[in-house]
Amino acid sequence: QVQLVESGGGLGQPGGSLRLSCVDSGRSSSSRTKAWFRQAPGKEREFVAGVTKSGDNAYYADSVKGRFTISRDNAKNTVYLQMNNLKPDDTAIYFCASRGMVYGTVVPTANAYDYWGQGTQVTVSS
Repeated sequence: QVQLVESGGGLGQPGGSLRLSCVDSGRSSSSRTKAWFRQAPGKEREFVAGVTKSGDNAYYADSVKGRFTISRDNAKNTVYLQMNNLKPDDTAIYFCASRGMVYGTVVPTANAYDYWGQGTQVTVSS
């Protein structure tokens, strides 16, 4: 059974930085494409960033491109989201997600992902 656990959320200042981590304890975790989604109050869950197994192929939502960086350390079964130049609109619960298939591609739709973490709250406010 795959279990994803996020950490690193909290309160950030506009223009500041936070780094989220997601540990995947599931079988073949290093071979599965991972993604970050976020959900703000009253809004649908939206794609933020995704990365394939190698870490070389990454995809970002336009709203975070140039500010956020997704990466992974397969030896630690961990995917990261480095969030720089934070904006108040980044406030949301951030979820780590994993595709079920191994060696999958990055897909910016929630229903393409089979496993989800519990979420970690990110609040950006002055």
